[in-house]
Amino acid sequence: MISSTLVIGGARSGKSAYAERLIEQNAATGLYLATAEAWDDEMKDRIDQHRARRGDFWTTVEEPLDLAAALVAEARPDRPILVDCLTLWLSNLVGADRDANLEISKLCATLADLAGAVVLVSNELGMSVVSESAATRQFVDLHGQLNQAVAATVKRAILVTAGLPLVLKEETS
Repeated sequence: MISSTLVIGGARSGKSAYAERLIEQNAATGLYLATAEAWDDEMKDRIDQHRARRGDFWTTVEEPLDLAAALVAEARPDRPILVDCLTLWLSNLVGADRDANLEISKLCATLADLAGAVVLVSNELGMSVVSESAATRQFVDLHGQLNQAVAATVKRAILVTAGLPLVLKEETS
């Protein structure tokens, strides 16, 4: 059985593939809730690579901003949801000049009462050098708050590095 899980790791760490396998090995079908938007050719290629990796097991819903509402609308006890990824969602919120703190609070409240299992993918940005850019430092700070809030809300948190999972948190009840 899948519990609410945060899968976190660096860029190209294998976190998305790990999260997909986690659901595929434990369910008959899954919903892929994608937050990415193809703003340029490179991002379009990344999205295409993710889509190519997924098969008929997955139904895909794209929602770049209203993540809490999409989770409520799509949650079912018999179909886990994979959210990929929180980092892009946060970037979309900031770019759209939305109140990110309010949206993070809405997301965590939704996760606490969701009608089915959810696996959320997020980057770990806080392990790199401190940026010279104030805007980047502010985003990294906000992203760290997001990851901490979600990790506190979910039952399980897993760090993926070099494709290998390390369980950070495991609540059994």
